[in-house]
Amino acid sequence: MIEFTPELELEAYREMLLIRRFEEKAGQLYGMGFIGGFCHLYIGQEAVVVGMQMAIEEGDQVITTYRDHGHMLAAGMDPVGVMSELTGRSGGYSKGKGGSMHMFSKEKNFFGGHGIVGASAPLGTGLAFANKYRGNDRICLTYFGDGAANQGQVYESFNMAKLWNLPVVYVIENNKYGMGTSIERSSSTTDFSQRGMSFGIPGEQVDGMDVRAVKAAGDKAVKRAREGGGPYILEMLTYRYRGHSMSDPAKYRSREEVKKMREERDPIEQVKKRLVGDGIATEDDLKELDREVRAIAANAAERAQQDVEPAPSELYTDILR
Repeated sequence: MIEFTPELELEAYREMLLIRRFEEKAGQLYGMGFIGGFCHLYIGQEAVVVGMQMAIEEGDQVITTYRDHGHMLAAGMDPVGVMSELTGRSGGYSKGKGGSMHMFSKEKNFFGGHGIVGASAPLGTGLAFANKYRGNDRICLTYFGDGAANQGQVYESFNMAKLWNLPVVYVIENNKYGMGTSIERSSSTTDFSQRGMSFGIPGEQVDGMDVRAVKAAGDKAVKRAREGGGPYILEMLTYRYRGHSMSDPAKYRSREEVKKMREERDPIEQVKKRLVGDGIATEDDLKELDREVRAIAANAAERAQQDVEPAPSELYTDILR
């Protein structure tokens, strides 16, 4: 387990800030009509994916749901390629044919982006099965949300993962609302970390707004899975500031609730306070970093808008016949 050093603090701040600024820019492009279809932003949840990415090694796999842009950026995928896919351009990671919810990168071991609720659970379990079959010492981070935690396919996956002792870490991103329904209204038990108990899968709740807590829990779970300990569940208690998708006005929760989370629990501001308070960076240093990150997001948006749309012939490529 690697200590959360000042260098890691600065790295975490930059990665979370990149996701935040990228998602803000994506929201702008959606409002301007450059992004069509569905678009689910990750604003507020940045600490989860950044902390977990710090806990894995090169060659480990990541698979997630349709709130996936942050996961792609944390995995090292090119912001230009991600934004190009969001805008349906040929330079996108799925050649402009997948959009927001369906992007992949074999080079970065990122296996999607899946629009079906809960689909990442059986697919991630399958990736872990392949790892064990090959004996390659790799693990798979399998993300899904609190809404997907009630899906039947999740429990089938839990059963097989424990039965075969697979190297998989299930990361449940509990942002309190499955679409527009609070977990209290949709779930008979709201401690999702214990959903694997009947299968013998241990789990724990983690402060998903604190990147240090996420990485510490991730280090432990990943080490356990890699050493043959089998599946583990991490429930990340987090929060999304925007609606479920860009078309969601989020009237099911109060402005006061969102404001309180932004002011008291924001994952980026927590790191910023530590960086400045501990003398690791100055306010001016962080302002300059913000300018750099904003420029990356702006460049991705500009390059995406200048890219061409896929040719009609692309309708017949990358398909199973």
